[in-house]
Formats: sequence, C-alpha cells, structure tokens
Amino acid sequence: MIEIRLFEAQDAAQIAQLFHETVREINVHDYSSKQVRAWAPDDIYFRNWVEVCSSRFTYVADDEGAIAGFGELEPNGHIDCFYCHKNYQRCGVGRQIYRAIEAKAVELSVSRLFTEASITAKSFFQRMGFSVVKEQEVTHRGETFINYAMEKLL
Repeated sequence: MIEIRLFEAQDAAQIAQLFHETVREINVHDYSSKQVRAWAPDDIYFRNWVEVCSSRFTYVADDEGAIAGFGELEPNGHIDCFYCHKNYQRCGVGRQIYRAIEAKAVELSVSRLFTEASITAKSFFQRMGFSVVKEQEVTHRGETFINYAMEKLL
C-alpha cells in the first residue's frame, strides 16, 4: 500500500538515487545521453536534498519504506522536482503525489500551479489538467534542453 506523506530527512538518500536513476533511465528516451548526464550528474549529491526538500512541501510516495516517487510544491504554486521511480511508472503513483500537491495548494489559497515540464513529463501534466504556456530552451551545465512552461488555474 502506497502512502503519500511529507518528506523526512532520512528520505534524502533514496530521493537522490530515485532522481538520478529516473533521469538516466527514463528521460534518456527523450533527451541525449549528454543532456541526461548534465541534468543528473554522476555526483548524485550535487543538490542538498535535505535542505531543498525540507524548504518546500515535498510529498513522497512511500511503498513500505521504498520511495516510489516525489514531488515538490513551493508556496507560490511552483512545482519543481516531480519524479516517479523507474519501476513505478504509469501505475498511478504520480497521480497520487499530484493530488496531494494540489490539495496543499488549495489549502494555501494558491490560484495557479506552474511547472517546467520535461518532454517526458509533459503528457502527465496535461492529464492532470495543465496547459502548455510555451515551449522553451533552457541551458543547464552547458547542455541545452527543450522543456515546457505549463500551468493550471485552480
């Protein structure tokens, strides 16, 4: 049974690994290997996961101790990281995390959710009711990526 709960500091190592593996093994279908290495560098702790996840409303999908996915909501309605483990793709985990994020946004009286969705995540966010505002090119660690500015009015 998957439980959606808020991030705890001891989740950081699993979240870092989940992020790294998902980008390297799932997003590589839509981006080049050079792009995914820039996005998810070999040093999986390039980001201070505890600090960042604790500073937002980070929801994790906990499958009896194994983290199946996570998503971060900032108080202004921005959804930053949103990833499902490679073994939990297309089985409803993302939808459960998203529902928790949207419920928190409503509780915070946020009127608009917005994100920068990868090519890989674009269709998921569309299924959740988001619209594409624009396609954009972003540069990260020397690599240029296509992603989509998307939003949903609540």
